[in-house]
Amino acid sequence: MPMKISGGCLCGAVRYEGTTEPIVQGHCQCRSCQRASGTGHISIMAVPGHAMSVSGELKFYEQPADSGNTVSRGFCPNCGSSVMNRNSGMNDMLFLMAGCLDDPSQFTPMFVVYHSRGQDWDYVDPGLQTFPEMPPQVPGQA
Repeated sequence: MPMKISGGCLCGAVRYEGTTEPIVQGHCQCRSCQRASGTGHISIMAVPGHAMSVSGELKFYEQPADSGNTVSRGFCPNCGSSVMNRNSGMNDMLFLMAGCLDDPSQFTPMFVVYHSRGQDWDYVDPGLQTFPEMPPQVPGQA
């Protein structure tokens, strides 16, 4: 059953909303995500892009991923909040930052990717499935 998902940046200039089911939810401990978040990992909820509407201006920083795809990290140019990412290899998906959800309790992590790059001080639930790098197919994704 689809759920209403909404959220936005710290200052409220960027907002998103839609009614859908998350495709996957997890943590990424790669060094790029560590640097982008300023902490040990990012927590993302992947949703179908066509199911979401976004208002306000996002600025994107693009960088190559290990896969050869381009990751576009979207942030608010006013307050700097990291709001969502895109991946050129998954054109119809938005990767929402769990901390920007209006109801962060909707986020339920399923796994951790790039666990081999995690920092000793970055605690993640030991009950989650972990992958040392990015697996060929992310769990839960068809």
